[in-house]
Formats: sequence, C-alpha cells, structure tokens
Amino acid sequence: MELKNLGSTSLMVPEIGMGTWKHSGGPEPLLRGIYLGAYLIDTAEMYRNEEEVGKAIAARRSKIILATKVLDSHLRYDQVLRAADESLRRLSVDCINLYQIHWPNHSIPIADTMRAMEELVDAGKVRYVGVSNFSTRELREAQGAMTRYPIVSNQVLYNLNSRRIEEELLPYCQEHHITIIAYTPLADGSLATPSRFLTDRRLKVLEQAEAQTNRTMAQVALNWCTSRTNVIVIPKSNSVTRTEENCTASGWHLSPAQVRTLDEAFA
Repeated sequence: MELKNLGSTSLMVPEIGMGTWKHSGGPEPLLRGIYLGAYLIDTAEMYRNEEEVGKAIAARRSKIILATKVLDSHLRYDQVLRAADESLRRLSVDCINLYQIHWPNHSIPIADTMRAMEELVDAGKVRYVGVSNFSTRELREAQGAMTRYPIVSNQVLYNLNSRRIEEELLPYCQEHHITIIAYTPLADGSLATPSRFLTDRRLKVLEQAEAQTNRTMAQVALNWCTSRTNVIVIPKSNSVTRTEENCTASGWHLSPAQVRTLDEAFA
C-alpha cells in the first residue's frame, strides 16, 4: 500500500482507506483491509456505527488512523466538545486521529467551532482537524478561524463521474497542502462494473484500461483518483473480496497516457 502525507503533517496515511457509511459487512472486511494496509478508517457521529467500528478495531487500535466526524447540528463550541467526548466513548478510544466537521453550518459562527476543535487538540483528545463537504470559500473561512493548528483535510465527493472539485477546490487544496479524502470514489459501485450510468465510450475506455493493466474496473477507477496529488480514497466495502480488490488498487500506477484518456472520456 502506498502512503501519502496527511496535509502538511509528517503523518503518513494509506492512499486507500476504508469508509463505513451504511457498512453492513461486520468486522471481517475492516480487519482484512487493515491487514492489507488500508488502516485509515473513517466513520461519523451521523453513521451511528462508531461503537461497531470501535469493537472491530479494538485489538489493532495502535495500527489504525481513526477518523470520525461531528454533525453539522452540533457545531456550537460546547456542542463540539460534548460530541467529541461521546464519539470517544462510543469508539472506546482516548484520542481521535482525525476529527472532521461533517458539513458546514452557516448559522453557527465558524470561529466558535474551530475554537472548540483546537481545544480538543490541546486536550489530547484529537490529533488533527479536518473538514468535510466544504467549498473553497468555506475552507478559507475555517482556516482563517484557526489560531494554532492547520486544517489537514477536506473529505468530499470525488470520482470519475463527479469531478466538480477540479475546477477550484482541488487546486486550492493542492496548493495549500490539504489532503482531499475522496468519498464514494466508485460512484456507488457504478464504476466497478458495467452499468447504465456509463456511456458506451466511457465503458470502452475503462475496459481498455482494465485490459492494459490487468486490473479490474474498480481498481482502475480508484487508481485514477489516487493519481492526483494530495488525493486519497475511502471506498466502502461489505465483503472481504471487495476489500481485497480495493486495496490492490494501490502499489501500481496508470500511465500518464491512460490517465489522459480517462480524463477525456469522463470530462
């Protein structure tokens, strides 16, 4: 598994981690992924599975980078502190490696939220601060509210079919050394197998890359994401087989020509 820096920090994270939104596969896919090097595991207060994730990783906690998120309805100063304590309790851990704001909430001053996030870092309950679903403008505002620590990541929708962040957000994050954590990198599975969501041309290009690399469509789609500077992915898997397939999308590289062909087909 290849590694990338988390933001501008010295912490190295796997370019393929594991998301847990609507995870229903039990602990086995998570444990297999950890064994294969996908030891970044992302959950959230909203997912209502922090306890399940905590139990699954309990025996391997020291090997895992654990990320979770605070609800956008819990972003007032005192609410953030309480939400973090509740996540720590549900996960049965002493520290959250990456604590993220799940969605921006414009009705709450971002300065109040970020003051609480920084206090959590000072208290040793959180190691790094991230955001999720933030636009470039919202990210700038959040950065401006920080006084002691950087924002290291922005978790957003990104895949071959959904490339809006390339217009402004991705270049901004690359320039400022903020990791993009791409969720739904397989477009809910539509990039993993032939589907009605793929035009004939796009399917043909994916199948050509599949044949040229001796990889699967899913692996090609994930590798395309991680070919971008500062981008890592967190696909969800409910099976050990799919987890193994996802993890094997790392350790090799699409050629520049193959990346260009995919870029053009999915423009």
